[in-house]
Amino acid sequence: MIALRPDLQVITDLIAPNTKVLDLGCGDGALLDYLVSHKQVRGRGIELTEEGVLACVRRGLSVRQGNLEEGLADYPDASFDSVILSQTLQFLDNPTYILREMLRVGRQAVISFPNWGYWRCRLSLLLTGRIPLAPDLPQRWYDIPRWQALTVADFGRLCRHIDVRITRQVYLAGNRRVRSRRLKNLLTTTAIFALENKNRK
Repeated sequence: MIALRPDLQVITDLIAPNTKVLDLGCGDGALLDYLVSHKQVRGRGIELTEEGVLACVRRGLSVRQGNLEEGLADYPDASFDSVILSQTLQFLDNPTYILREMLRVGRQAVISFPNWGYWRCRLSLLLTGRIPLAPDLPQRWYDIPRWQALTVADFGRLCRHIDVRITRQVYLAGNRRVRSRRLKNLLTTTAIFALENKNRK
């Protein structure tokens, strides 16, 4: 059995078998490969790096090289059942545009991202005065690609602002689930959301 990152394991539970899936920023294709093998999805991917695309091709996956910031214009409305964006949202210059595009081409969007609202991040900023590393993203703020820190509370506010419905939410602290919804922003290292467009019939 393939060992997936904890957030990717959660994402697999949010994807129905025998559906059409688009994985944005699919990296080496580990998640897409798992979904194709274990859930019989018809999967496609988009990946920016040549190394990632080659790794996906070696797995026999249908992946094209592309920049998400240029949008998903090649895909018509409702082309997919689910569109996945794992650990990539924080690197996007225009996350609102990408979320809308995901929900245009897919009936469901599934997102995961590291939470800078985690208590250790807050304490680190308070004590050191420096921007902390996210607990599940050991990359400094000035490394390439540059990230924009966001929290669980920030993402919830964005969804309300752009009229997107959160249908499922899972919070992880490492590989354990956070059960307290009241303390989710404080205790969560990685958040996973399933989203739908409120206006889609």
